[in-house]
Amino acid sequence: MNRMITFLTALLVTVLGYAQDNNEMPDTQVEPQDITVEANEGYKKDTVNNFKRIKLDGVAAVVGDYVILESDIEKTLIDLRSQGASTEDITRCGLLGKLMEDRLYAHQAVQDSILVSDDEVNATSERQLQSLVSQVGSIEKVLKFYRKDDEESFRDELYKINKLRMLSEKMQQKIVGEIEITPEEVRQFFNKIPADERPVFGAELEIAQIVKEPKAPEVEKQKVIDKLRGIKADVEDNGASFSVKAILYSQDPGSKSKGGFYSMTRQTGFVKEFKDVAFSLREGEISEPFETVFGYHIIYIEKIRGQEVDLRHILIAPEIPQHAMDAAKVELDSIRQNVIDGKYTFAEAAQNFSDEKETKFDGGLLRNPTNFDSRFELTKMDPTLYNQVRNLKDNEISQPILEEDPRGGAPKYKIMKITNRYDEHEANFAKDYLKIQELALRDKQFKAIEKWMAEHIDETYISVNKDNKGCDFANNWVKE
Repeated sequence: MNRMITFLTALLVTVLGYAQDNNEMPDTQVEPQDITVEANEGYKKDTVNNFKRIKLDGVAAVVGDYVILESDIEKTLIDLRSQGASTEDITRCGLLGKLMEDRLYAHQAVQDSILVSDDEVNATSERQLQSLVSQVGSIEKVLKFYRKDDEESFRDELYKINKLRMLSEKMQQKIVGEIEITPEEVRQFFNKIPADERPVFGAELEIAQIVKEPKAPEVEKQKVIDKLRGIKADVEDNGASFSVKAILYSQDPGSKSKGGFYSMTRQTGFVKEFKDVAFSLREGEISEPFETVFGYHIIYIEKIRGQEVDLRHILIAPEIPQHAMDAAKVELDSIRQNVIDGKYTFAEAAQNFSDEKETKFDGGLLRNPTNFDSRFELTKMDPTLYNQVRNLKDNEISQPILEEDPRGGAPKYKIMKITNRYDEHEANFAKDYLKIQELALRDKQFKAIEKWMAEHIDETYISVNKDNKGCDFANNWVKE
């Protein structure tokens, strides 16, 4: 059940055009009324009694200031199916319970004066809209796909959905954000698990690598700088479109089709050099060319909204000649042979010769991005990484591997080694402490959420339509 809730949470945040809010409080003395039509289609439900009717309109439930319509449940279910999700084990009652949880979080966020600014919501909606347009080709196609009459009504509905979602997320973060777990709590959590119920962790690998990044010659760098300066001058002096220039010349796969557009804050995950320049510019200003690990950029500031900026940028990477690529490969071949011959260890070679600063001082050891542990579970590994190491034997070093940067950076060569293997095994407190710590923290957070939910359901106005009272909710929504 907990896994299903997590699954629904991930999917429902992307639902567009279906969750509806109502700012008017209903008469708290009257049970929500509903309008129904007969239908032949049946759904599996979290209830002892099967629904004989499908709600197409009317009020399913009220949580605080929020009204959930029966059509919200139906449309959410339809949307999950349209995304390709299996709905065999998803019930209408389960969906209603999830919608009620989201609205309780949002309702209490407002009561606790947790704020979500209009700028934040509008920026999120704009990013979603831009992404949709880039996927299907035009705003007209987006409106047709979501069966909306005009852009204004679509934006309004996006705003309502995102406002509710962001309030809900901030409330949840407030509940669990400061929860920490001590080593003693981890030990107690592990010891309470019966021996025959302890989790089994899959086979894992520890992987190290040595990277050589071929460098572009100065002459190639200057060519790119001159080209970007020419684009900047054409926009400023001749009124050329920065957006069109980005579509024509930018090498950033994430923004090229959108005319180089990004909306960002200082917390957005861009490299420091990019953010430093972006937040030093005035609205309407174009930067001088500057360098990051991805190449050279110019930035145009389209709009500043408080702590958030809408910008367009053009990225061009200097060309790396083949002789530089060949030299990097030859150097890695030499390093590899010297390690095999015992002149130095793989870890020593990584520290002395690798160009990857994130791993070189740790002997080239890779870190799992999900938990920063050194282990990668085979069944959860990134497919590209798995394919690079799957045929390596213990203590074997790979031949140089050419790797393109999916983010648009320069290509690089690397050699890899599996430094440790861990077979599938039952959880061991000493060996698997980080994983057990993560499980213990999640358990503590879940219990905090359960307690919070129970307390606030009791003190919040909640009404469930009579036909939904037969649902076997995880929470005491019916208050009986």
